[in-house]
Amino acid sequence: MTASARLLIVGPQGSGKGTQGVRIAESFGIPVVSTGDIFRANIKEGTELGQQVTAILDAGDLVPDELTSAIVRDRLSQDDAAAGFLLDGYPRNTHQVEHLDEFLAGRGESLDAVILLDVPREESISRLALRATEQGRTDDTPEAIAHRLDIYEHETAPILSVYGPRGIVDTIDGVGTLDEITERIFAALDARGLRVAV
Repeated sequence: MTASARLLIVGPQGSGKGTQGVRIAESFGIPVVSTGDIFRANIKEGTELGQQVTAILDAGDLVPDELTSAIVRDRLSQDDAAAGFLLDGYPRNTHQVEHLDEFLAGRGESLDAVILLDVPREESISRLALRATEQGRTDDTPEAIAHRLDIYEHETAPILSVYGPRGIVDTIDGVGTLDEITERIFAALDARGLRVAV
């Protein structure tokens, strides 16, 4: 059985949102829609979209809002996302929030909850530095980490000022064990009447 839930998980890099997102989605029986995963899959398969994205990223730019939104709309129109989804990495800014609102309104839908994983900047930096060492990731230099956190704070964090007044943001303490954080998320969703699939 699938529990209907339209969710967005937000948090700075290193907040653990990828891991928590998978846990939530599996429990609800809904797909994780991660723009990063979609981009990486297309790049790996060498699709036309993948080539477009590669050229943009190679130039050191972010993928434009229109292209990102079109990709997400396409993904959310697939059958497995009909009963719900968990968005990770989108919307990335207030412009993309407008795109998503418009798309969902066209289907008579809206987001049920925005899960904000609240992690101090120092914690994010130390987690990312550890990940870089463990996984041998050359893109996780201290400068790159700081730059990505700056982008999050300037571009993504402001989406919470749009969702906050709607009363759908659940701020979760993102420091603790994986299981502790997962339990906090489920307790918050449960309080909204969003219960996992049985």
